Amino acid sequence: MKKGLFSQMIAAYTIIIAISFIIVSGLLSVWFESYYFQQREDELYRAATLIKPVAVNYMQGGMSYDFLNDTLEHLEQYFNANILLVNKYGYVYALSDMKNNGKLLDKQILNEDIEQLRKGNIIARKDIYGGSFKTPVHTYIVPIIYNGSGFEGAIMMNTSLSEIKKPLIKVYYIIWALATFAIVIACIVIYHLSQKIIVKPLEKINYVARKIANGDIEKRVEIKSEDEIGELAKSFNYMADSIAKIEKNRREFISNVSHEIRSPITSIKGFIGGILDGVIPEKKERYYLSLAYDETQRLTRLVNDLLDLSAIESGQLPLNITKININEIIRRTVIKFETKINEKKLKVDVCFNKDELYGMGDIDRIMQVVTNLIDNAIKYAINEGKVSIGTKIKGDKILVSIYNESKLLSEDDLKHIWDRFYKNDKSRTSKVSTGLGLPIVQSILTQHGEDIWVKNSKDSGVEFTFTLKKAVD
Repeated sequence: MKKGLFSQMIAAYTIIIAISFIIVSGLLSVWFESYYFQQREDELYRAATLIKPVAVNYMQGGMSYDFLNDTLEHLEQYFNANILLVNKYGYVYALSDMKNNGKLLDKQILNEDIEQLRKGNIIARKDIYGGSFKTPVHTYIVPIIYNGSGFEGAIMMNTSLSEIKKPLIKVYYIIWALATFAIVIACIVIYHLSQKIIVKPLEKINYVARKIANGDIEKRVEIKSEDEIGELAKSFNYMADSIAKIEKNRREFISNVSHEIRSPITSIKGFIGGILDGVIPEKKERYYLSLAYDETQRLTRLVNDLLDLSAIESGQLPLNITKININEIIRRTVIKFETKINEKKLKVDVCFNKDELYGMGDIDRIMQVVTNLIDNAIKYAINEGKVSIGTKIKGDKILVSIYNESKLLSEDDLKHIWDRFYKNDKSRTSKVSTGLGLPIVQSILTQHGEDIWVKNSKDSGVEFTFTLKKAVD
């Protein structure tokens, strides 16, 4: 778990969060830098509005050169920018920092931008302007236009980019430090939340799964939450309950099969042993051999029923669905049980709404269903009682009903009648039935996609009814 899902999840979340914070921090840095330079340019524009009247006054002869230089020096200190005054041809005629930029005096530095200035456009650049400066500078140039005389020069203000970016570097440091801190905190929170919400519950489920796999089928996951993990835990516990139920049924099945098989084998062994030991008189040997033969027949029926039920439920008994006459199948089956019917002096009433009624099914399997149900009806009917068999159509279904006059089924009988080896007389030693006939019937009809149900009919009998798809005429 820790090397698989958990590590992958933490890595994925960390990468997503880191990328998100990096993108946000990058965009924030770019925005702040743009905002900072915009504020700086607005400040330089205000400076230009103060310098412009001074420059115009000087060009008109109203101010001495020395006073002009003094004024530029004061403005440089106030606005923290080197100031150059350029005439309309691009030559520098005054500057604020003679010490460092004196070599630019009377030098033409405006070339490519002069045309834009003549149009009244403001120029803002970040580079080594025209090779005039040794280091990158932020250059802001405002044209001088007055009294409709056209372009008369420009005010150039330069600030070292390193000087401007000093406060920005501090801001960048704060932004990226906070981003790194946020990523670390987010990873820690994700780690603990993942441990609590996902990893530990999954470890509990995994632990219980191992316990169940080792045979401790009573173990359950104790997770109380309303999220997907909680739903998974509920589903897991439901699965565990199903496994426990299946295991209980398996043990009961093995116990029942063992008991059902042991009983005839014990009888056969006793009869044959008595004959071989001479305990049974010779004149009664044939009688006891016939009893042993009956027990062998009973054992054969049991094994055959088990094989049939196993094959049907595992899907290894393919169906050959064809058009079959259900009424004819019932007629033949009733005739087959004529001897048993006469032995119990039963009154059999067969009622069809039409002489021939065709449905869709596997003829051998449906015949097995009808045979088991009629055999069951005859077996549990009271002596001289009544057995009624009928068919009718309801929508696209054929309903086949088999009623016998017998003892009513209890609620417990109705609940467990489809269970393997269940017998309503609760007699495990009963030789009348293997207790597998009705489960086989239900399995065959389920494989056909049909239904079967049982109910107490009136006050004196039990009725089984199953459906069959009606064949298209």
